Amino acid sequence: MKVMITGGAGFIGRAVVSRLQHLGHQPVIYDRTVDLRDDIVDLSRLGAALRGCDMIIHLAAKVGLGVDLSDLDGYARDNDLGTAVVLRAAAEGSVGRIVLASSMVVYGEGRAGCPQHGLVPVPPRTEQDLAAGRFEARCPECGSDLDPQLVDEDSPADPRNVYAATKVHLEQLSSIWARETGGSALALRYHNVYGPGLPRDTPYAGVAAIFRSALAAGRAPTVFEDGRQRRDFIHVDDVAAATVAALQAPVPAGLTALNIGSGDVTTIGAVADRMAMIMNGPEPVITGQYRLGDVRHITADSSAARRILGWSPRVPLDQGLGDLVAG
Repeated sequence: MKVMITGGAGFIGRAVVSRLQHLGHQPVIYDRTVDLRDDIVDLSRLGAALRGCDMIIHLAAKVGLGVDLSDLDGYARDNDLGTAVVLRAAAEGSVGRIVLASSMVVYGEGRAGCPQHGLVPVPPRTEQDLAAGRFEARCPECGSDLDPQLVDEDSPADPRNVYAATKVHLEQLSSIWARETGGSALALRYHNVYGPGLPRDTPYAGVAAIFRSALAAGRAPTVFEDGRQRRDFIHVDDVAAATVAALQAPVPAGLTALNIGSGDVTTIGAVADRMAMIMNGPEPVITGQYRLGDVRHITADSSAARRILGWSPRVPLDQGLGDLVAG
């Protein structure tokens, strides 16, 4: 099988390409870090590269929370327009299946329960609460701290930053593409992906990479808020396995969205502690700093991916963090 991978030279892309090669498939990498002419919004060049390909894995994107609103047009260009061009090229090239990198950030704060009112919509946290060190989201009915729950794929989208909004739009565009062409699109909502090769020392780096950079320089990793933010960290090799499995998963025409996570809930503070221990570095410092665009907790139920893809994550967190440090 011949598969185009947009962003195939990136962090997740390299692991996906390796997985495809291991299984005997022929990957076609489309990535401007390999060839500056490989612009994701260049329809003619993308269409030429796509000739003869059976399927597409669309990973190319501007990632991370962003720096400020000066990033807004860059996210819209690379993520929104980029996805639209990929989908148009797929339609014109008669490609019947696309696997797309979505994200758990589409859920915003996810879902949570109140002791009095049960499951309730999670409102945005206020700057007043954050500045006062009250980091938990509060019940819109009574003001009590909410208890975070796992999120399934039927939960509504609630993007809280520009990057999240582009991922929601990616899913909407791919749903329209699938309806118009009769094809199948699988939007994989990746959780916190980490592992060897994780980008670091940029404003868009993941938190695990930021911790590694600090520890490598002999500095204590700094943890925002109180460190109790819940996340699901999943190793890049497990993400690659799920992504490749999605190429041949038995799904109907249309859009199928799947959460891709390890199933193990941990906290940002615990990851910082583990990395400091692995790297024999100084203990993390809890700063109380915050960013309005950050969500407090987001962890999802990934059981549908296990069932539909015939896949399960294999790399435990301690082993994966060791891989990250070594890589």
